[in-house]
Amino acid sequence: EVQLVESGGGLVQAGGSLRLSCAASGIAFDDYVIGWFRQSPGKEREGVSCISRSDGRIDYADSVKGRFLISSDNAKNTVYLQMNSLKPEDTAVYYCAALPGGIQVRCTAVAALMYVEVWGQGTLVTVSS
Repeated sequence: EVQLVESGGGLVQAGGSLRLSCAASGIAFDDYVIGWFRQSPGKEREGVSCISRSDGRIDYADSVKGRFLISSDNAKNTVYLQMNSLKPEDTAVYYCAALPGGIQVRCTAVAALMYVEVWGQGTLVTVSS
């Protein structure tokens, strides 16, 4: 069974940091792009960042560039999202997702949503002002 399990969400004050983890099982990790998406109440789900295990390609949404850092631990089949300088507008449910490794669409593009093959259950991040 393919599973993506997120952890690390919580409540943090503005300016603080959190690290999200996405542990993958049941998939050949190297064959996928692993991405983080988020959804706030009343808003569409959007791509935040992703990493390609096959070629090391990394992508960030403009809204998080310079504040968030994505990385992976090959031995643990885990992808991390280090979130620094958090803002109240970063409040959302954050989802881990697996997309095909050869995808030609930026994971931060709206079109990327239709390529997601596996979703995690989500983890809530709340940033207080």
